[in-house]
Amino acid sequence: MSNSINPTKKLAIVAVGGNSLITDKKNPDVPHQWDAVRETCKHLADMIENGWTLVVTHGNGPQVGYILRRNELASPEVHSTPLDIIGADTQGSIGYMLQQALRNELNSRGIDMPVVSVVTQVLVDHDDPGFQNPNKPIGGFLEEADAREFEKEGWQVVEDSGRGWRRVVASPIPLQVIEQDAIETLTNAGDIVIAVGGGGIPVVQNRKGELRELKGVYAVIDKDRASGLLAQKMGADLLLISTAVEKVALNFGKPNEQWLNHMTLAEAKQYLAEGHFAPGSMAPKIEAIIKFLESGGKKALITDPSNIQRALAGETGTFIE
Repeated sequence: MSNSINPTKKLAIVAVGGNSLITDKKNPDVPHQWDAVRETCKHLADMIENGWTLVVTHGNGPQVGYILRRNELASPEVHSTPLDIIGADTQGSIGYMLQQALRNELNSRGIDMPVVSVVTQVLVDHDDPGFQNPNKPIGGFLEEADAREFEKEGWQVVEDSGRGWRRVVASPIPLQVIEQDAIETLTNAGDIVIAVGGGGIPVVQNRKGELRELKGVYAVIDKDRASGLLAQKMGADLLLISTAVEKVALNFGKPNEQWLNHMTLAEAKQYLAEGHFAPGSMAPKIEAIIKFLESGGKKALITDPSNIQRALAGETGTFIE
């Protein structure tokens, strides 16, 4: 079976990890983020030059953490920023960086193509069980005394494997990308779209059909789950999850580590059930891909940004179908 793909204006949803925008943790400042974004956009431009239509999604975990820390340092001089607004802020800032860098990269290759960011809301269920069991870490590590102060403000906090205390938030299942129609209109017009940043801003709907921010609860949506949902609903030809590793491995980091070129849907389910994929790392990516394929998705690929072109040519990466 050949893993390579030869697109003729096929649609790919490409999920870029938030950490891939900060490649040097000792230098997370904005100029270094620009360097990382420009490098990522070279690989995205390669796909576009080869005939792909892209919707680019992205993580925002580190950036949200920095804004939360700024809130802490600015208090009580300046009002704090709610989590949904932080999500919108990071969609705007990261989207701006991606759209400018990608537009410039395309222009340097003689490609005149609009690139646009869409601040995206994602519908979740009021009664999602994730609200009863917040488990998504957010922000930096804390001393217990500081964590307890956040607890008084309504946050839930947990001790994290001896490394310190962290705030945790709910991670509800995404049900609908609210701006999907607008995204489709833009892609149909030939635009490259950046959307569903950070998994989208979680919102709920009342009986009148009005959208509302979450009240009295902190939540973020898993970026890969939201990307998989968008890929499913838009009938994407490929869901590409760009991460820190070239391929998916069984027994990752162990002497019997085994890198995978290909997985069937059944194998992905089996390996996930056997515990091969770490929670909070590879497991959510595999779960998102399983849901995408079960819902009629065609093909998924996991690789790192620098190997996207080689992976699309069937030379590396892990394909799941």
